[in-house]
Amino acid sequence: MKPWTQKFIELAREVEALRYGRFELKSGRISPYFFNAGRFCDGRSILGVAECYADAIVDSGIVFDLVFGPAYKGIPLAAAVSVSLYQRHRINVPVVYNRKEAKAHGERGVVVGAELKGRVLVVDDVISAGTAFDQARRLIEQAGAEVAALAVGLDRQERGTGAASAGSDLKQKGIELIAVAGLDDLVANLQAGESASELRSAMLEYQSRYGA
Repeated sequence: MKPWTQKFIELAREVEALRYGRFELKSGRISPYFFNAGRFCDGRSILGVAECYADAIVDSGIVFDLVFGPAYKGIPLAAAVSVSLYQRHRINVPVVYNRKEAKAHGERGVVVGAELKGRVLVVDDVISAGTAFDQARRLIEQAGAEVAALAVGLDRQERGTGAASAGSDLKQKGIELIAVAGLDDLVANLQAGESASELRSAMLEYQSRYGA
């Protein structure tokens, strides 16, 4: 397991961004775990998670010109990740994000920050079915820019309506997926250090049933 993956999982559990139990998802599936990046809500945890993203992004070797944060959770993530990219790796890139609704006065439009152009790295919290990312991709492409990659904290690595995960679908479209952690990592982390065999069994069953 990569060091940034281990650090991410530990931090997520510490601030309860990652919780285990019984959760009904939007899809209707009953999941033994739930991830909420909104729990990274103080300086220390935001810095820690941004460092994990930055290390995973640099390790991927992806080339990009701009960081884009989809509203809403992607906005603080994109800003924090851009700072960590510079602090840790001396990579200085501009940041842009979108509004949910167009502004009718002032600078107008739905895009805030740098000009949306070049090869864009989208930074978001999680990928499940990929629906939220598709909205960001359309906005980026309509501006004449190109999506280089999507970086997320957690890839749920689940099947959608087909046999492949949303991450696999992205790769078929030529878009790299950079995940700090995935379902495989959550399972491996439990197997390595969790004493509750019931929880391990629930995670393995969920992975077997829905994993891609």
